[in-house]
Amino acid sequence: MRTYVYIDGFNFYYGAVKGTPYKWLDFKSLLQKLLPKHLNVERIKYFTARVDGKYDPQQPIRQQTYIRALEASIPEIKVYYGHFLTHNVTMPLVKPKGKKTKERVVKTEEKGSDVNLAVHLLNDSWLDRYDCAVVVSNDSDLAEALKIVRNHHHRDVGVIKINKKWRFSRQLQKYSTFTREIRTGMLASSQLPDPIPGTTLQKPASW
Repeated sequence: MRTYVYIDGFNFYYGAVKGTPYKWLDFKSLLQKLLPKHLNVERIKYFTARVDGKYDPQQPIRQQTYIRALEASIPEIKVYYGHFLTHNVTMPLVKPKGKKTKERVVKTEEKGSDVNLAVHLLNDSWLDRYDCAVVVSNDSDLAEALKIVRNHHHRDVGVIKINKKWRFSRQLQKYSTFTREIRTGMLASSQLPDPIPGTTLQKPASW
């Protein structure tokens, strides 16, 4: 079956690899472990945003190194960018300290990836580019797009659960044909070569 994969990059990062030694991930290798053998992955669409280096100047460099490594290693992958916003806001404390009920904090937001993912998921279906779509996200906002793909376009939809500690979105499950869960062992055995053959790209030292 012609298969397109849609990865919510920030959702995946925070749910699966942040704080682990598995950030240098080979998505193609991981998908081969997760998906049924009859699914032929023709395209992997990775939705993310360029991070802000305001508080860590090396962070954008690490991100772009990884993305370049993905593009050099996986011909099926295509990266799409939303927006990353950082701003200072005042927010209420969970446990107020005396008269102090609020605190100034740095708030970071990734904007656009979920919308971009949903648009591509629907557009590719209308253009008859796949028989099966696989969504790597736990974002319930994508449920309506999955519903249209299943009920109106009659295509298979797989949903990959990112983090075993997170509750699986019931909305996504409702419109999925099948589900899979990422296990730590899969991440450990699905790492990119270091360095990437034929390039100077190396896994960031802090990873």
